[in-house]
Amino acid sequence: MEPERRPLTRPERFLAYGVTGWVMEVVFTALSDQLQGRGDRRLVGETYLWMLPIYGLAAFLFEPVHDRLRTAPRATRAGIYAAGIIATEAATGSLLRRLVGVCPWDYTGRSRFVAARGATRFDYAPLWAVAGLGLERIDDVLRTLPLRRVHRDTAT
Repeated sequence: MEPERRPLTRPERFLAYGVTGWVMEVVFTALSDQLQGRGDRRLVGETYLWMLPIYGLAAFLFEPVHDRLRTAPRATRAGIYAAGIIATEAATGSLLRRLVGVCPWDYTGRSRFVAARGATRFDYAPLWAVAGLGLERIDDVLRTLPLRRVHRDTAT
């Protein structure tokens, strides 16, 4: 008999986006530091604990936008994703600054295109556009990934 399967719930996808974001950020920071001559052969990357819920927001913010844009041209989707990610980065960075006194990824002094008191930078728009297009694939996988439903025997 084939086991019963179910899709991931939104809270499960929230965690999946959060963990995926953590992993991608660690890889990105390690490789970026290496390419800029700041890293070493250990390829040490970093992220912040705050990032899991921020990346997890994709389950609530990205998925509905992706659903509405599925038939839009790729360039349109990419531009909207970049704008959305920049807005989310600015909002969450500003919120963290109010709550804990610091924006963990403060970009101040790193680019002339910094906004929101260092919480975001507009020159990352191409990177965020590509990330958004990649996130479409992750969204599709997470929404179609079947999990086996486990039935526990209550007669013990």
